[in-house]
Amino acid sequence: MQFQVPQFIEVEDRIFGPLTFRQFIFIAGGAGMCYVFWRILPLLISAPLILAVAALALSLAFMEYNGRPFILAIESAFSFFIHPKLYLWNNARKKPIIKEEGASTRDSAVYIPHLSDSKLHELAWSLDIKERIAGGTANEEERSRPADDAVAPLRTAKGAMI
Repeated sequence: MQFQVPQFIEVEDRIFGPLTFRQFIFIAGGAGMCYVFWRILPLLISAPLILAVAALALSLAFMEYNGRPFILAIESAFSFFIHPKLYLWNNARKKPIIKEEGASTRDSAVYIPHLSDSKLHELAWSLDIKERIAGGTANEEERSRPADDAVAPLRTAKGAMI
């Protein structure tokens, strides 16, 4: 027994002439609101409201934004403005903890990345040092170090960047 597989299931049916049901509802609702504004309010006040409602109704009925219906774009924008947002960025420079005099000076030195570490970490570190030098917040050790030394482990034997 053979069955037909439905095709074009994403295409809405045209019910009211060339309009789909959703388009008809948006246009009919917009036309109704325009009529109410025209009958109740004076023309000077109702004219801008009628134009705004007509533009919104036509946009909802026919406009697509990024290949999606305009109503979904409005819904996404509304939920973006309504829901709380949490942005976290902690870029505070932490001061090194002063250790006892007996502690080795190597532990308190500035961290210098090694070849075994992540290359992305090394590149980010070198860019951060250059930024701090340009901003004038770098310490003496960072200023005395050449800028190319920070990126040197990222170069191959032929001098090309990895």
